[in-house]
Parts: sequence; C-alpha cells; structure tokens
Amino acid sequence: MPPRSNPTIRQRRLGAALRQLREQAGMSASDAAALLGVDRTRISNTEAGRFGISPARVRTLACNYRCPDPVLVDALADMARDHTKGWWEEYRGTLPAFFLDIAELEWHACRIRNALTSHIPGILQTEDHVRAIFDHVIPSLPADEIDLRVSHRLQRRRVFDREDGPAYDAIVHESALRMQFGGRGVARAQLRHLLEAGEHDRVTLRVIPFEAGGFPGAGQTILYACGPVPGLDTVQLDTSHGSVFIDSDMQLANYRQLFDMMERCALNEAESRDVIHTIAKQL
Repeated sequence: MPPRSNPTIRQRRLGAALRQLREQAGMSASDAAALLGVDRTRISNTEAGRFGISPARVRTLACNYRCPDPVLVDALADMARDHTKGWWEEYRGTLPAFFLDIAELEWHACRIRNALTSHIPGILQTEDHVRAIFDHVIPSLPADEIDLRVSHRLQRRRVFDREDGPAYDAIVHESALRMQFGGRGVARAQLRHLLEAGEHDRVTLRVIPFEAGGFPGAGQTILYACGPVPGLDTVQLDTSHGSVFIDSDMQLANYRQLFDMMERCALNEAESRDVIHTIAKQL
C-alpha cells in the first residue's frame, strides 16, 4: 500500500505521539524498525502519519519504549484501530484539508475549549452568519465554494447530537457579540441562536466584557481539543492563511494556562446570558 499523500490530523497526531515516545526512550528510528521487523522508512512514514499501524504494533512499540502510562497506550491503540470515515470525508478534495481536520478534531475530542475575540465560535454560527463571513473573504470565493464551506460549518454541529459527545466550553469577547455580519437582523438571530445553544447540557458559554480590560489571549482564535489523556491534546489556531495545529507538551501546557486565565476574566454563565440578551435588544 502506498503512503498516504495527505494524512488527517488524527493520523498525524498518532504518529507524533509514537515519535515522542521513541525519542523519550532514547531510541532511533532504526531501533524501532528492528523491533517490528521493518525498515527505517516504515517507521518514519508511520510517525508522519503517512502509514497506518496496527493496535498490536502500537502496544509492542510502547512496551519497548517503556511507556509508563497504560491509559495513553490504550488511547493510542484505539486511534490505530479507528478507521471510521467521518461525515467530513464527503468534503475531501473540495475544501482545504484544514477544514476537515477541525471537524475531525472536534468529533474525537473528549472536551472542546474555544476562545474568540472577534468572531462567534464557528460551531455555533447560524447559516446566514456563516455565509456573511465567507462573503467577506479576499479574494472573493465562487458561489459554489461558499455553499460548500457553509454546509461544512453547519454540519460541525452534529457533534452535539452524539450521546457521548464532548463537553464544549466557549469564551467569547463582547466585541465578537457586537459584530454585525450580515446586518442587524442576521446579528440578532445569531445572538438568539447563541442563547439557545447555551441551554444545551454540554455547552458552557461565557463572555469577557469590555469592562474586563486587557486579558491574556486577546486577539486570538483558539480551539483546544482535549484527548483521552493530556498528552493527546491538540490546539488549533486560526490564521489568515489557514489553520496551525500544535501538540508539543510545553505549548499545550501554555494554552491550558491561557484558557484558565481567560476564564477568570470572563463572566459566569448567567451574567454572560444577560450580556447577550442586552446586546440583542440593542440591535
């Protein structure tokens, strides 16, 4: 089987975790290859997500790497076993890969933490709001491309329909709530949708008001997808050129601390709902 040309974020995440375990064990790729009876290239391709690996071989490597965390080993074996094609696969080849990676991250997360200062969280946007955002993309997108992006973004909500879906915690700055993408009517409907979403059992929505002043993470759009263990967490950052995905232990620890600090700057849920109600009435 030839190597994958475009491994998904989950495939790359599994490979990165295996590489980290190998490096922590002080073993070379050649050493790991000898354990499995394969050549060094196979290990390199597996760690890059370009080749799959069986759960049994994951456990063999973890044992020889002396991994002390059985929960992590079980989680890696599950990732290797999972060959499910998610709903986002219908967009492969028609949308940029990072759109699909975000959906895959959300679908497999145990918890999602989202922080935004200039936009409503994508997974909580209404159709009209989404369309208005993509209407402002430069260079302008063709109509069929906009339709695909809108459809994909709305389908991301399906994660909330799962009985075992992740908890979702969003921190939104007041400035994002006051942006009027699509005009007053669209903005008003978007805020009402936010209030309805906040009533979901697994959704926590909190607002950082203007009165909070400066705060850590201002200006950033961050999605923190929690894995079954902290070592499998992934951070996704929005940039003007697409998404950046981060998974190093030190950076993950920094973003966990950042979210904790942002939560301390935010209003509680009840106060946040009051702010959203007030802004909606002013539109």
